[in-house]
Amino acid sequence: MLPLPVTICITAVFALLLTALSLLVSLRRRDLNLAIGDGDDHILRRRIRAHGNFTENAPFCVLLVLSLEAILATSNTIWIVAIILIVARILHAIGTLNRSNRRFIAPAMVMQHLTFLICGFWLLVQTFGNLTASI
Repeated sequence: MLPLPVTICITAVFALLLTALSLLVSLRRRDLNLAIGDGDDHILRRRIRAHGNFTENAPFCVLLVLSLEAILATSNTIWIVAIILIVARILHAIGTLNRSNRRFIAPAMVMQHLTFLICGFWLLVQTFGNLTASI
């Protein structure tokens, strides 16, 4: 078995967050007696968007952490990246769910996108560095 504690941790946290966001949608649909669509309900619309945005971004966050962990194995850097991504996803969900907290959305996206950019470039450098070293 590969030692992937950070990937396992972020996957577990994201599984719990996804369940919570999904339940919020389901419970609102039940309250509105609505199976499909948003019924022009602003609360349900925000919950659907928070859930949707999470499902669009969380898998790549996990994949990024897995890629870092595959290269670095036990570095504290991986934990920092995972924590930034977890905080960003939580802040984005809070900002999307509650209109009075929408100020959290922009910082959350900046945190996530900067982390994606920095880690993406770093992974490319590592990959090409290893390729040229083996030639």
